[in-house]
Amino acid sequence: MNSNLKDKVVLVTGATGGIGKEVAEAFLAEGAKVAMTSRTQAKLDALVAELGAPADHVATFIVDVSKEEEVKAAIEGAIAKWGSLDVLVNNSGDNGNYKPIVDLTKEDFLKVYDVNVFGLVYSMKYAIPQMRKQGKGAVVNITSEGEFVGAAGMAPYCSSKHAAGGLSKCVALEVAKENIRVNTICPGAVDTPMMRRIEEQWLGKGYTREQALATFAAQYPDGKYADPKEVATATVFLASDLAGHINGASIRIDGGKVAMG
Repeated sequence: MNSNLKDKVVLVTGATGGIGKEVAEAFLAEGAKVAMTSRTQAKLDALVAELGAPADHVATFIVDVSKEEEVKAAIEGAIAKWGSLDVLVNNSGDNGNYKPIVDLTKEDFLKVYDVNVFGLVYSMKYAIPQMRKQGKGAVVNITSEGEFVGAAGMAPYCSSKHAAGGLSKCVALEVAKENIRVNTICPGAVDTPMMRRIEEQWLGKGYTREQALATFAAQYPDGKYADPKEVATATVFLASDLAGHINGASIRIDGGKVAMG
């Protein structure tokens, strides 16, 4: 299969996270030029060294996606470096804290929404005008199965992912006639450092791997966590011409849980 992504310009937010790293690596393997964001330069430098990509195919930007000006600067920086922006991957996320509704504050919600919702708003706001100039583009928003389901104690997170899904569908309809596509990928539990934080919130310190799998992986018909490489593969597919007629879709990577209703 030819993804037609060679020398295309891709921006990945939250690139130093478990999924973000695999996404960046997957696009580089396709020959794309990848701009990566993180909140710390040290993490970005370590990632670039680990990936070992050609210097002319990588760029790094320090970005807190909850800050509109920082998002804008990164997008403008990628365009200034390479002259285009073909793919936007919104991967940054905040899982929030495990709290019942009676203990939640407005600040608890805003902390999560600023990343999981407004981070997407800002990036699409500034990426889409460039895609319009080019007459083509793809946005892949990595959300969560929380786009469809709830979880006790995770109201800020799950409701923010519901919002991200709705936002993505609205923008997909706005730009559909301009050859720009917006889709979401909705993983269940993924074997990443974020999952370790969720496990600890629920199970406390000192839990075993077996306890974690029995609590979380058992929800899925295949009894497993998703591999972040599987999320990366789906992201590259949705960004490529191979998915040229897929728009406004939400692709679940959940081991068959979607079939349970």
